Amino acid sequence: MNKVYENATQAVADIRDGNVLMLGGFGLCGIPENCIAALVQKGVKGLTCISNNAGVDDFGIGLMLQQKQVKKMISSYVGENAEFERQLLSGELEVELIPQGTLATRCMASGYGMPAVFTPAGVGTEVAQGKEVRNFNGKDYLLEYAFDADFAIVKAWKGDTMGNLIYKDTARNFNPLMAMAGKITIAEVEELVPAGELDPNNIHTPGIYVHRIFQGRNYEKRIEQRTVRKAG
Repeated sequence: MNKVYENATQAVADIRDGNVLMLGGFGLCGIPENCIAALVQKGVKGLTCISNNAGVDDFGIGLMLQQKQVKKMISSYVGENAEFERQLLSGELEVELIPQGTLATRCMASGYGMPAVFTPAGVGTEVAQGKEVRNFNGKDYLLEYAFDADFAIVKAWKGDTMGNLIYKDTARNFNPLMAMAGKITIAEVEELVPAGELDPNNIHTPGIYVHRIFQGRNYEKRIEQRTVRKAG
């Protein structure tokens, strides 16, 4: 099975209007920049995007929001995107805000083939509205369902032609969980090497989870909030 694609345009070619996408990354770190750009160029609409954050106004998922490609955002942190706020308040965008740990756990459940999980996060808050609550050993837990994503789109530091992936630093937050969880997983990497070149002890996502891989290019790697120490 050949998993190697020439570029992002080829890798996302069969993503259609109305699909559910997982997009890896934490803030602007480790986001699939090339695939997002290809989706903007492709112009698909009505997407449901599952991501820890919604990018910023002119980068990341923010580019898709500008083009009105996203119907629903399922996220944990969305505070850096003015266009997101505008679409939310105007009713143009459907939003499901969930605790960050619950987001990660629902991704994990998808990858493990578990239909649902129980978590204490959100009990007694608006997050719990309409959800089943069950008591275990005197403590209440919410029933949260695993995600059902058509595609998981992730970004790694290195990968090989069999789809094995290594992430670097903060990019290791949501990318590994989402890589396990999509019906089809697309990985873009900074460096693509032949199979056998990666140390098996360092691989974070085994190739069995990855269906498509390509070497990305021209990464900006923006910093969401640049903070520097004052001189002296």
